Amino acid sequence: MRLPHSPTPRVPRDQRRRVLLGIATLPMAPLAVTRARTSGFSLALIGQCLIRHDLCAQPWPGLAPLARRLRANDACFSDLEVAIRGPREGAPTRDPGTLHTAAPVVLDCLRAFGVGFLATSNNHAFDIGTGGILDTIDALRARELAFAGSGRTLAEAAAPAYQLTTAGRLAVVAAAAGKIRDGGAATDARPGVHELRSAEGGLDAGDVERMLESLRLAAREADVVIAYLHNHLWAEEISDTPDWQRSFARRCVDAGASVFVAHGTPLLQGLELYRGAPLFHGLGSFIFQTRKPVGVYGEPNWESLVAECRFERGRLMEAQLTPVALAPVGIGGPDDYDTRGRPSPASSSQARETLGRVAGLSQRFGYRLRHDGARATLRAE
Repeated sequence: MRLPHSPTPRVPRDQRRRVLLGIATLPMAPLAVTRARTSGFSLALIGQCLIRHDLCAQPWPGLAPLARRLRANDACFSDLEVAIRGPREGAPTRDPGTLHTAAPVVLDCLRAFGVGFLATSNNHAFDIGTGGILDTIDALRARELAFAGSGRTLAEAAAPAYQLTTAGRLAVVAAAAGKIRDGGAATDARPGVHELRSAEGGLDAGDVERMLESLRLAAREADVVIAYLHNHLWAEEISDTPDWQRSFARRCVDAGASVFVAHGTPLLQGLELYRGAPLFHGLGSFIFQTRKPVGVYGEPNWESLVAECRFERGRLMEAQLTPVALAPVGIGGPDDYDTRGRPSPASSSQARETLGRVAGLSQRFGYRLRHDGARATLRAE
């Protein structure tokens, strides 16, 4: 809903189509501030996408530069933090304020950004029931978007998913832990998400082994492997990373993952390297279209990073981290949810703040994040 006294003009359909086509035909060369393309596999990792409205219907200055940056890589990965509405949509499973659903057009917007691979294992996948999970799968397949973490059976949800690029084959094994509602987890006979159930001190051992086995398979079949966890088993201070998650991430690397990525907490967490593999314990949000009142979330909830990683033979060579700022209020005011939470490149002061925050969180792991106030660099050890 928009404020009645300050309406946001809607872009005509033909003009919107020209904008999307313009984004889709952007030159693949990166912006001047990014690294030059080299050999190997380049992978962009971004925060989760809580995209409830078609942001591309109302272009803004930050759209094109971010799209260029993401599309300059061989692949781009995120988490789809909404259930896609379709003919099998069921009754909502949560209150309106935390109900995350969207029309299929949001997937077209994510494609315009350059996102080609999405995790679907999260606590909102079941927001409109099993039918919503199936409709989401169908909508992704119709747009030829790769996805991992949900399926018609547990075996399908837990299996590696693949994307073939000109630089090689990317695999993702995705799972969710915490706040999966009854009926939302996949079983041998029921569609759902790949859930890792909680156990004393961490995760269920059998569930973990199932994921590790999928990672071993993926490592045999792909050039770069992402191990993904959508975690809602948060520490008391949600910017902290639980010890069990750090241990789990290491086991994923031991099983063959090239990189570990986590979402769930709506803010950034620290990062570290293990055996040369980057462990991104929380990339926050790339798009955050929450309906909670302005002021409920603090400044750290509206900042994010784009992590551009270059791999050679499945091993990290270098990663560049570039800060992103999200709009806490839509352009039409507090009730404008259509344009709330959209991302743009961070200003210089915002970038320093974000990188300083992540560096401090990473230092708790004993990892020193090097940055110049505008970008941070990770290099293989």
